[in-house]
Amino acid sequence: MIAQFFTWWNTSTYGTSFTLWRRGAKLIGTDEQGNRYYEEQKGASGPSGRTRRWVIYHGVAEASRVPADWHGWLHHTFDTPPTESPFKTKDWEQDHLPNMTGTPLAYHPKGSLELSGKGASAPKDYDAWDPEA
Repeated sequence: MIAQFFTWWNTSTYGTSFTLWRRGAKLIGTDEQGNRYYEEQKGASGPSGRTRRWVIYHGVAEASRVPADWHGWLHHTFDTPPTESPFKTKDWEQDHLPNMTGTPLAYHPKGSLELSGKGASAPKDYDAWDPEA
């Protein structure tokens, strides 16, 4: 309870919850990761004259965790949310993955210092620069 009062990076704070309630925001839907999406119901009040839309993250607040279909809805690219008209994906498209930088699942190329002792060494076709040559 105290963590929710002070930590904005885990979920919504009491201030955000109060703002959603005060503005009459309606829950529009959730995504596969558990993020919840809201839209203001009182009419246009944003700086651009459009209704405001919010995402409340389930877990760590990381913008790359928002899938493409919900991102388009949040930024008014799509008028209807993915709950009403699902995003049509091509058969060659991969599933959405959030940014893995700084996690154990991050990409580390061959020869990376992060893989020291665990992976293969750097390729042998590299010659160090010599200023005298």
